[in-house]
Amino acid sequence: MSTYVYAIAGVGHPLRLDGVRGVGEPAREIRVLGAGPLGVVASDAPDGLRAKRRDLLAHQRVLDRLLEDGTVLPMRFGLVAADDEAVVAAIAGGSEGYAERLAEIDGCREYNVKVTRSEDDLLRQVIEEVPEARRLNDLTRAHPADHGQKMALGEILAGEVRARQDHDAREILAHLAPCAVRHSEGEPTGSCFLSTSFLVSRDQAPAFVQAVQEEAERRDDFYSFKLNGPLPPYSFV
Repeated sequence: MSTYVYAIAGVGHPLRLDGVRGVGEPAREIRVLGAGPLGVVASDAPDGLRAKRRDLLAHQRVLDRLLEDGTVLPMRFGLVAADDEAVVAAIAGGSEGYAERLAEIDGCREYNVKVTRSEDDLLRQVIEEVPEARRLNDLTRAHPADHGQKMALGEILAGEVRARQDHDAREILAHLAPCAVRHSEGEPTGSCFLSTSFLVSRDQAPAFVQAVQEEAERRDDFYSFKLNGPLPPYSFV
C-alpha cells in the first residue's frame, strides 16, 4: 500500500490527531511514522488520488490541527511514496536538514501578497509622460494601417510598463520585507506585477497586515492588493 504524506514534525510536537481523518473515500486513518528524531504524519494513499475539494480540505484539516500545537513542515497536496519504509528512509536520511528547516520556520506562518494595477491606467500614464510614446500613439491613431509605427509604439509601451511595474514592486517589497523573516518572490503575470510569499512570525503578524493595509491605502484605486494568510509555510519548506 502506498503512503500519503501530510507533514514532518520535530521533537516535542504533541502530534494530537485524535478524530482527524485523512484523504480518500472513506477517509483514511492518520498515523505517525518515526524517522529518527522526527515524526512523519501519514496515511494510506487512495488509488487514483486527484485534487478534489473533499481531499484538499482533508489535507488542510490535518495541517490546521498540527499547526495549532506547534511547527511542522507542511507537504503540498498529493505527495505519495511507495510505502512507509520508503518514507522513513528518505526522511531519516535527511533528518538534520529537516530539523534545521523546522527551527527556521518555528513560530511562523506564510502570507501571500498579490498586487495588480489597471493596465489601461498604466498605459495612459506612459502615453501622457513619455513624449515618444505620445507621438507614436498620435501617429497610429491618424494612420492605423502603419504597422511599423504600431510595432515601435508597442515596444516602448512594453518596456515602460515593465519598468514601472518593477519600480512599484521594489517599493512595496521594501515596505513589507522588514516585517517578515524571509520572502519568496513569484513570477509576475499580466497585470499582477507582484506575487510574493512572506514568512512572518506570529508576533509580527499584526504589523505585517498593517503594513499591507498602509501600502494599499497610499496608492490610488487603480491598484488592487490581495492578502492571503495565515497559511502553512509551503513556500519555505
